[in-house]
Amino acid sequence: MSDQQTQSYHAEAYKSLVKNLKEVDLRSSSVPCDLELTGEKAFPVLMNSEGHVLMAASLYGRGRIVVLGHEQYLTLCPALVENALIWLGGGKSENLSVGVHKKLKAVADNLSKSNFQVSLVEGFSENLGVNVFVSDAYEVGASAGDLVAFMKAGGGVLIGGQAWNWTAQNPNENLILQFPGNKVSGVAGIYFSAQYAKGENLPISPEIPNSWKSLHSTMTFKRDLEFLLKGISEFDIQGDAVPSEALIHGPLAFPICTTNDGQAFLAGTYYGRGRVILVTHESFIASEKMASFWNNSFHWLDQNRKGVIGFCPEIEILPNLGLQCETTTIRQDLSVYVCTVWNEEDPEKIQNFVAEGGGLLIGGHAWWWEYQHPGQNPLQDFSGNKILNKMGLSVLKETVSAGVYKAPDPSQINHSHFLHLLYRFAAHVYEGRELTKQDEELLIKLGTECADFLSMKAYDSFSYTQILSILTDILKLHMPQVNEQNPVRSAQDRMLLMLATEVFNVSLSKDTLLPFLIKKIPPVVNNMKIKINAQTAENEEWISTGLYLPPGMKTWMTIPPKLVNRKWMIQIGCQSDTLNEEELLRAPVVIKSFLVTSERMQVWNLWGGLIYLVAPPDVKVEEEEVEVEVAMSAPFYKTGVTKSDAWYYIREAPAPWAEFEFENIILTVPSHVIRELEFPLEVENLWNDIMKGVADLAAKPQKFIQKERIVADVQISAGWLHSGYPIMMHSSEAEMLFDLNKARTEGLWGELHELGHNQQRSCWEFPPHTTEATCNLWSVYVSEQVLGVSRAKAHEALTPESRRCSINQYVQGGRRLSDWTVWTALETYLQLQERFDWNPFKKVFAAYHKMSNFPTDNTGKMNLYAETFSQTVGMDLTGFFKAWGWPIEAATEEKLSGLPPWFDHPMVQYL
Repeated sequence: MSDQQTQSYHAEAYKSLVKNLKEVDLRSSSVPCDLELTGEKAFPVLMNSEGHVLMAASLYGRGRIVVLGHEQYLTLCPALVENALIWLGGGKSENLSVGVHKKLKAVADNLSKSNFQVSLVEGFSENLGVNVFVSDAYEVGASAGDLVAFMKAGGGVLIGGQAWNWTAQNPNENLILQFPGNKVSGVAGIYFSAQYAKGENLPISPEIPNSWKSLHSTMTFKRDLEFLLKGISEFDIQGDAVPSEALIHGPLAFPICTTNDGQAFLAGTYYGRGRVILVTHESFIASEKMASFWNNSFHWLDQNRKGVIGFCPEIEILPNLGLQCETTTIRQDLSVYVCTVWNEEDPEKIQNFVAEGGGLLIGGHAWWWEYQHPGQNPLQDFSGNKILNKMGLSVLKETVSAGVYKAPDPSQINHSHFLHLLYRFAAHVYEGRELTKQDEELLIKLGTECADFLSMKAYDSFSYTQILSILTDILKLHMPQVNEQNPVRSAQDRMLLMLATEVFNVSLSKDTLLPFLIKKIPPVVNNMKIKINAQTAENEEWISTGLYLPPGMKTWMTIPPKLVNRKWMIQIGCQSDTLNEEELLRAPVVIKSFLVTSERMQVWNLWGGLIYLVAPPDVKVEEEEVEVEVAMSAPFYKTGVTKSDAWYYIREAPAPWAEFEFENIILTVPSHVIRELEFPLEVENLWNDIMKGVADLAAKPQKFIQKERIVADVQISAGWLHSGYPIMMHSSEAEMLFDLNKARTEGLWGELHELGHNQQRSCWEFPPHTTEATCNLWSVYVSEQVLGVSRAKAHEALTPESRRCSINQYVQGGRRLSDWTVWTALETYLQLQERFDWNPFKKVFAAYHKMSNFPTDNTGKMNLYAETFSQTVGMDLTGFFKAWGWPIEAATEEKLSGLPPWFDHPMVQYL
């Protein structure tokens, strides 16, 4: 079944189970228990006001099961039972053979007038010859294996009971595995719990009942942790191995150990009648430092059967387990199976092995897989998660730092569980429960985990659609509207902004949800065709379309066949910064990408954005046509394409973002910035000259392989500007990019500084000393050589007085290299420039383009630079560099000893 077919199947099954019922009165002296639901097939049928599930249904194999939270309900609700039997029998009432346990004669009596063929039986046996078997939850234990096989082959099972009384009478027994009813219903993801529930007069809702309160689970894993952690005080995961983080999202899953920040790298879960342990790096399984834990774990997984432990060929058999071990593929007769998350066996085969009682130890990380599979979804596509997701665990691309981490106290609630965090937050939203300081600190973690969980897109799992529904309802009630005039400051609203993007992306009802998230949707135009040209080198490149997709709107794009499955992407949005600020002026993430996997693709972005094609490295395409069915025209100026007389109309295009693509740079700004711009050709000439200046100093070809980009946004991730692709700047300063007068009188220091960062190369960079220094060579060069603004005017730190002060402070401080940073470091290069002009710099950069096998340490790199510059100018500069505190080696001085020394360098006066 597809996701939506399975979701529809749940809905149809629910309608059948409550057919012709308006309410179900469960008020009686009976005290039911809450039913705990896991897995993908189980769903609630009746739920009380506290979110407790009093009736549930599920599938297993080809069969079906219905469970009631008290055995009395089997007689209290005859109409409900009759519906259940019809559904269990495949939807037909005629000739339906029903076997009823003799203890439930009242049930058989209620069915005497039905069309069913009802018989009272001593108990279940494989030769019973019925379609459906009815029993209470206490009599099925002895025949659990036969009942599971019956259900797996297509039979129906109806069970009623509660487990709180059994738990009180059997305090030392494992409720999940040993309660008789759970031995049958557990394989289908329905468990009787020890939690008291309340019978109420329940109205029948038109859809499967759902409540945020049902997120709260009273299941405890204290005894499991006590067993697993016996003799364990800490987990040492120091070393070269880099584990992934685990997401713990099932109600029967639990963290075993986490970092101090709550990142889990070791976790356990129950699945059906079996147990699972996940460790997020496979090398830990063979770690001597964890040998005691593994000894505990194998006995926990084995459930005292003393059976055979099967190790997949990729994992060596562990010694001294006291159990029979062998290398093998998975077999049903094994007690425990050990494998990696890259296991290529059928996930369903492994899941069934565990559901029917087997133990599973699985290890491995996902971050390397994610790196090797760009554009793919690790929660959906990664083999380990295909096995684990249904069990309530997942392996994430996020990594965990090496360290020694204290084993948890089994009696303490672990706040690393996704459902625990979500329940706490939902209680705050719906009932106003106060969030503790710890809760607020965990909200960002919750937002990230929500994003990971939602990315499963497991629409065939009711637990997934339940949480998606809860999150959707929270957003409908509390979606913050954020902009520059309405900043978001609270931890809750920051998390909701992050959540809105993720929920919208996976929602199956985007059109219904959108008005709650975005209040104004602008008009659009239809069927636009764009010609795409691209030639990339080692980096990807955004290709502008000049089109904008409004917030939340979906559009279809038709892509040329030669771009399909070739690592091309469609990107909606230009603001690539992810924000992690206390105050937000926009959502934390407002960009969305789609891997091009077919010729016709539907795309969207909750926050809207300019539409781009993203070309992968090392490709060349010419005049390929892309069609966009619905979008909005943006003010878009492109060198050699846009006619001057058309600009007057183009600048009025309604999109909120404008883009200017010149020869070597693309400027992206809010449209209001350029609405009055009359002469874009003058701006084009300015930026073409600037970029030629950047290329001149860098000794690069005049035509950049990858055009630089500057994007002006209302809020960015760091500083007032920062480098990268694109360079990001604050939109409040965007007008400067188009102000020719200011550019030629005051300069564009910040923009040139970031363009300089993008020219820096590690081979002649000496971090951290020159990180914020050598980039300013481009600020100075372009300011003076292109814009005609002197260095002293371009930046106040370069006035003669400021420069002298910088030198004096450095000299008086003992010429320590640790102080040689920013303006002090830049001064070294400026002294070279003022003596030798700019040409040696260009020649030095050109020389580095041809070099290879560079030193990796600062000392080696500084000596190479001193040697290269000296040879370029034909003068021994080692004395000058030593005067600045550079660690010049004797070997370098020896190499340059044949050149005339620079005796009168500017630092002589300070010696």
